Amino acid sequence: MPGGGVSAPGAAGALESYEVRLRVGEGDLDAQAHVNNVVYVRWVMDAATAHWEARTGADDRAAVAWVATRHEIDYLAPALLGDELVVRTRVGHAKGLTFERHTEVRRVADDRVLARSRTLWCPVDPGTGRPRRVPPHLRALFSMDGPA
Repeated sequence: MPGGGVSAPGAAGALESYEVRLRVGEGDLDAQAHVNNVVYVRWVMDAATAHWEARTGADDRAAVAWVATRHEIDYLAPALLGDELVVRTRVGHAKGLTFERHTEVRRVADDRVLARSRTLWCPVDPGTGRPRRVPPHLRALFSMDGPA
């Protein structure tokens, strides 16, 4: 990530939150010297990807890819150059081929929530790009609902 990097995992289990830490860099800013809204979307995506990669093996990653189908983000306060941030993500509910994920961006200095998001994801076959069901063990790891 520009301006920062991914930290060590924030929690041991997939159903617990997972976090990445980063520092806001110049490339993250808009004309008002605040973090650009598109950057928040990238951080949400990066945190979800890091969570997936930390909790799965090579075989699972070769069999399943994820496509975001919806992002809802509430921007609550601006992040500024040099701010150290925690991007914390956790899984939500799954229904059919739709998996929910919640993410929060907080400033470390004052623990203020800067943004909250809800993203819907669809598992796809990496070779064809077509939606696919996930094995029960992955559904259990990446939804509050457990195996289908």
